[in-house]
Amino acid sequence: MKASELRNQSTQELQNELKSLKEELFNLRFQHATGQLENPLRIQQVKRDYARVKTVLREKELGAVNA
Repeated sequence: MKASELRNQSTQELQNELKSLKEELFNLRFQHATGQLENPLRIQQVKRDYARVKTVLREKELGAVNA
């Protein structure tokens, strides 16, 4: 997922994406704790995607305040 793709989405779509990433991260952590996780690097990827979405949401928030 690229930040440029995220910037084209609406705030509601970003919030939905954030929610799904949060759920996926929870599930991955649970799988890791129980020893069922096949790809441990997926946790890192989801964390980065989560941070990207949060960053774009914050940019939109600041853009709305400045406008």
